[in-house]
Amino acid sequence: MAANPYAQQYAQYNTNKIMSASPAELTLLLYEGAIKFCNMAIMGIEHNDIQKANNNIKRVQRIIDEFRATLDMRYPVAEDFDRVYKYLLERLLEANIKKDKEILEEVNTHLHSMRDTWKEVMKKAGNGR
Repeated sequence: MAANPYAQQYAQYNTNKIMSASPAELTLLLYEGAIKFCNMAIMGIEHNDIQKANNNIKRVQRIIDEFRATLDMRYPVAEDFDRVYKYLLERLLEANIKKDKEILEEVNTHLHSMRDTWKEVMKKAGNGR
């Protein structure tokens, strides 16, 4: 069976989108990815698909690890972000151990808030869409 040509075009579009994104846009894409994977983990729990929940929680954790790794600790606000990221990682670990949908919904709320704040920062800096 031949591969779907549209799937290949979509993959190329996504690659181009990432490769041409500014650092601010990449951060936004990471927030959006974390939200998407958190939603997928919630669906995994709802459908009793433990592997799907586990895999997607780990994806969210990797994105948050990346956020922590790129914090510029010369700025005091970075310490605040680091505390929030550590908290989210702790909650994700707990959610994964317990397969707790409510914890994931809490994390998702925080991710949405941070993403929306980042969008506002981008707009004010002239990087908004």
